[in-house]
Amino acid sequence: MFAIIKTGGKQYRAEAGTKLRVEKLEANPGDTIEFEALMLGGENTVLGNPTVAGAKVVAEVVGQGKAKKVIVAKFKAKIHYRRKNGHRQPYTDIVVKEIRA
Repeated sequence: MFAIIKTGGKQYRAEAGTKLRVEKLEANPGDTIEFEALMLGGENTVLGNPTVAGAKVVAEVVGQGKAKKVIVAKFKAKIHYRRKNGHRQPYTDIVVKEIRA
């Protein structure tokens, strides 16, 4: 059985035991968090409107971190305009413990 969850403006496919890297959540490592299930799949597929009634995905926070740095450069020809900027997106690693349906 799998579920589709939504967090941080993105949707993820979650199965029991799956490790996911999601957008940063305000939680500490070891905390348990619950997500609403948008869809349940397996033998019978159930679509939610907008979520499946009574379906939850329970996950444990494993860690927090920052992604690899992305370098952004701006350049305008002939006027000596050059800018360089970097960005590291924060993320949260979670492990799906169970899907309650």
